[in-house]
Amino acid sequence: QVQLVESGGGSVQAGGSLSLSCAASGSRYSYYSMAWFRQALGQEREGVACIYNGGGSPYYAESLKGRFSLSQDNTENTLYLQMNSLKPEDTAMYYCALRYGGFTAPTRERDFPYWGQGTQVTVSS
Repeated sequence: QVQLVESGGGSVQAGGSLSLSCAASGSRYSYYSMAWFRQALGQEREGVACIYNGGGSPYYAESLKGRFSLSQDNTENTLYLQMNSLKPEDTAMYYCALRYGGFTAPTRERDFPYWGQGTQVTVSS
C-alpha cells in the first residue's frame, strides 16, 4: 500500500520561503506521478504542481509559476516543493498525492488515488 508522508510546513511572513517534502513508500510500480494540491479553509482542493518520474515537463498551476518549483529524488522516492515569495493567499493545507503512470494537466483531485495527511502552510502579512 502506498504511503505518503509530508513534512516542512509551518508559518512564515509574506515574502518568505518554505520547502515541503513528500516521501513515498510502498509503490508497486517504478513509474508514477507525484503532485501537490492545496486546500484553503472553505475552498476546494486545487492542484499546485505535478511531476512524472518517467520524464516530461512538470506542471505548475498558472498562478504559481515563477514562485513554486518542484524537484525529486528518485533514489529516495521523495518529492520537494520549493515555495518562494509566499503570499497570505498561499495559506492552506498542502497535500501530496500519487498516481501510477503519467498525469493530465491541469491536475485533478479525482485522478490521484493515494494521498498524504497534509501539512499546514500559513503565511502572515
